[in-house]
Amino acid sequence: MRHRKDHRKLSRTHEHRRALLRNLVTALFQYERIETTVAKAKEARRLAERMITFAKQNDVAARRHVSTFVFKPEVVAKLFDTIGPWYTERNGGYTRIIRIGRRLGDAGETAYLELVKSAEQKETERADRIAAAEAKALAQAGEKAAKKSKAEAEEPDDAPAEAAKPKRGAKKEKAGAAGGGAAKPRRGPRKVGG
Repeated sequence: MRHRKDHRKLSRTHEHRRALLRNLVTALFQYERIETTVAKAKEARRLAERMITFAKQNDVAARRHVSTFVFKPEVVAKLFDTIGPWYTERNGGYTRIIRIGRRLGDAGETAYLELVKSAEQKETERADRIAAAEAKALAQAGEKAAKKSKAEAEEPDDAPAEAAKPKRGAKKEKAGAAGGGAAKPRRGPRKVGG
């Protein structure tokens, strides 16, 4: 029976388990979506939702409390400046666990642990991704055009340099012509066994 047993031990010591959960929560706030096992996701969700509740308070005491748990200061800043305001109207349920199947190596059940976002946030992120992809495509097209025009501009300069370079095998041809005789015949494949 599991009476009065509050959490999963995850087969780790207290220090190891705390470090693992701190890493998971920090990664969740940094990337907004992580892949882990279901048991670890359920444990990390408890702590992540507490940290988001502190971020909603947005005072100095809450910031100090969160900074003792979350590893990176830039992630703490993101939590209080960006993630906390997302959930001002929401009372809990800031994360979701999506099961994705079993791992190949040890058949551990894996899941995504992600932050829940509103439809408006998803649409703005989608628009940002599309704009970034278009900007990247334009930059690559401009880069290709610049390389092409540069290559066309350099072609006349390269022609005399190419003429000055000796061609491959020119040394052998000169040696064969100077010797007066035919060049040595090429040896064929060796016969094995006789």
